Amino acid sequence: MKKIYLAGPDVFFRNANAHFEALQARCTALGLLGVRPSDGGLSQAAEASKGSGDEIAQRIYTANVALIRDCDAVLANLMPFRNPLEPDSGTVFEVGMAVALGKPVAGFVPDLGLAYEDKVARVCGLQRDAAGLAWDVSHGFMVEEFCQPMNLMLSRSTALFSSADEAMAHLAALWGPAAR
Repeated sequence: MKKIYLAGPDVFFRNANAHFEALQARCTALGLLGVRPSDGGLSQAAEASKGSGDEIAQRIYTANVALIRDCDAVLANLMPFRNPLEPDSGTVFEVGMAVALGKPVAGFVPDLGLAYEDKVARVCGLQRDAAGLAWDVSHGFMVEEFCQPMNLMLSRSTALFSSADEAMAHLAALWGPAAR
């Protein structure tokens, strides 16, 4: 059975355990093993939650890097997180690591059909200069206009879908029934 690392800000959801159980069940239905991110042992025992913030953070980082290395692919929730435009930076790191390791990544993102420049215009406002370049009004940064649903480094490296189920189905299809 192929192992799929479940990347995303889902670990911060109030109902994270139930959410991951549902994702794992949906993976299992497709012949995949959904692997939830590690919390470095925080949820298991009082002893595991001891240590400085640096020590706990290092345990979480080390455990999740090992999980990504051990998995066959990554399913990434690329929803906007803590801002209306960008995905969780930890998830983006995990996607980049998986891509660098040559592992397939399937991401899901709301408003998949909406170009990033349109999302920026909605949230920040868009203004064009004399040369026709687009700039976001809120921050003054140039806006890439490539009709991609998100930053090109994600949209070009990751198969993107509008739902977790579509992304899971894509990953399952990579290996077919014989590989499960």
